[in-house]
Amino acid sequence: MCGIVGGIAERNLTPILLEGLKRLEYRGYDSSGIALLNADLTLQRVRALGKIKRLEQKINECDEPFAGNVGIAHTRWATHGAPAENNAHPHICNGSVAIVHNGIIENYELLKQEQLAHNYQFTSETDTEVVAHEVHYQLRTHDSLFDAVSAAVKRFEGAYALGVISTTEPDTLIATRRGSPLVVGVGIGEHFIASDVSALLPVTRRFIFLEDGDIAVVTKDSLQIFDVSGQSVTREAKESNLSVESVELGQHRHYMHKEIYEQPQAVIDTLVGRIKHDSVIPSSFGQEAESVFKQIETVQIIACGTSYHAGMVAKYWFEDVCQLTCHVEVASEYRYRNPVLKNKTLFITLSQSGETADTLAALQKVVEMRHDMSTSSQGDILIPTLAVCNVPESSLTRASDFVCLTHAGPEIGVASTKAFTTQLVVLAVLVTTMSRVKAQIDDKREKAIVTGLQQLPTLITKVLSHEDIIEKIAETFSDKQHALFLGRGTMYPIAMEGALKLKEISYIHAEAYPAGELKHGPLALIDENMPVIAIAPHDDLLEKLKSNLQEVRARGGKMIIFEDESADIEPEEGMQVIKATTNVGRFTAPIVFNIALQLLSYHVALIKGTDVDQPRNLAKSVTVE
Repeated sequence: MCGIVGGIAERNLTPILLEGLKRLEYRGYDSSGIALLNADLTLQRVRALGKIKRLEQKINECDEPFAGNVGIAHTRWATHGAPAENNAHPHICNGSVAIVHNGIIENYELLKQEQLAHNYQFTSETDTEVVAHEVHYQLRTHDSLFDAVSAAVKRFEGAYALGVISTTEPDTLIATRRGSPLVVGVGIGEHFIASDVSALLPVTRRFIFLEDGDIAVVTKDSLQIFDVSGQSVTREAKESNLSVESVELGQHRHYMHKEIYEQPQAVIDTLVGRIKHDSVIPSSFGQEAESVFKQIETVQIIACGTSYHAGMVAKYWFEDVCQLTCHVEVASEYRYRNPVLKNKTLFITLSQSGETADTLAALQKVVEMRHDMSTSSQGDILIPTLAVCNVPESSLTRASDFVCLTHAGPEIGVASTKAFTTQLVVLAVLVTTMSRVKAQIDDKREKAIVTGLQQLPTLITKVLSHEDIIEKIAETFSDKQHALFLGRGTMYPIAMEGALKLKEISYIHAEAYPAGELKHGPLALIDENMPVIAIAPHDDLLEKLKSNLQEVRARGGKMIIFEDESADIEPEEGMQVIKATTNVGRFTAPIVFNIALQLLSYHVALIKGTDVDQPRNLAKSVTVE
């Protein structure tokens, strides 16, 4: 979850590392730090509790110049050890080895006991400090920093991305990963490392994505990579098409607000190459996708958080339109039970980052189960894996048989907005594609769906035009601590997503229920202090929903209704109605109504005075369990 940046160059790295940390702050912001090898070849370190601006302030207050051309930096999301300066990275052992770490060393307690027996001193509560001590210990019996790190990582259980520097080899930076992302930025006479390419866009656009188990030996002029078996390998350098401006705030007050407004274009970008002449293009999922999809009998979706809600929406679509049984499960549950995996199941993983630890572990479990089934079965086993992801070179995309990128662009705000929207767009295209190849829809139905998807940018823009009204309604929540979201059909998971957004960024306790479940418990909560937010598309469940709303109204509840203009719900005392959209269909309605809930959560957070982009206790990419 933490962010790593490092480099080796002829120039002073301090401003580059600081800028990199600012661009990675979405990954963690409990504390931060930088370690540099200075001109005297000694290690300098500055660490600070809180956000990067505090680290920058401390550096500017240093009595001596804080500068060097070899360095590593880190922004932390606390796992082992509370947010505190002594727990901040980089960790240094005996003034000679400095390391930064993203991940969890699961056997750190055993290693710590060994290291205490060897008289190593611990100054933090973290699992990471054992890494610095272990590398230092291995340097006693190995000739190079590379050999010492290679020996050390063999002892670690768990996940890690590491950056290591040492006074013993001041012209070398070691980078290695297992289970956590790490890229190498290639420059001219300089190299960099980072958790995410966005951290390095100001200095390079060429990147090498390390594979699991890789160890990179980085100098100013050279880069050597060794795989998990110790063999020298070549990894292709790829040009990033991201622009520096794509991760800038521009005229927006917060990244979340910027990303909400980027959604019309994100939808356009996601649809490019996937529809043509009122039809979907099956080959956009891969050259063999059409023949594989024809054979699928069951769909299994695995995801976490917001992505799980996208999967819940897709379940309705798969079963209603494609006539395929669809199961949706939280990845952290799926990976730790003994699921029944049937032949001819399409296994779909959803992740914005493609580095979500539980989702990756669930995918690996399925790959292993598929192998075991193939070994023991006399017939053919067909269990293809498909990743829906926003990051092309992520661990998830590299491990999957089929990949469908969402093309949302960088998403910096911790609360997902455009990534969720584009996941729904991709899933809508996938359901339509599979319905077509399995002859569950005719040309007329396919054209209607595709036309609706093409109208999404306009429909989203219309919702955005209601921001002033939604901002006014957000004032209802100024003194509220609880909220209830209601929806039916596909609007139930959208209600779940709306509740999650409100919780994440305003710290208001929010629950979501299918509207038909009110009488089974939630009605007990209804009073004037519990706002009820309902989603009312003009569909075959509208009249049922209206009856549910009257149940709330009869008990003095205060309601906010986001409706299709044709739903004709009349506002009355205690009930505010926002005509958010019109003429939305089965596929477009969940996507469009969700935009209104995003805006509501954003403006409630502003009223509450919370940190919209970096809410407490959270980070963007969940790369640990």
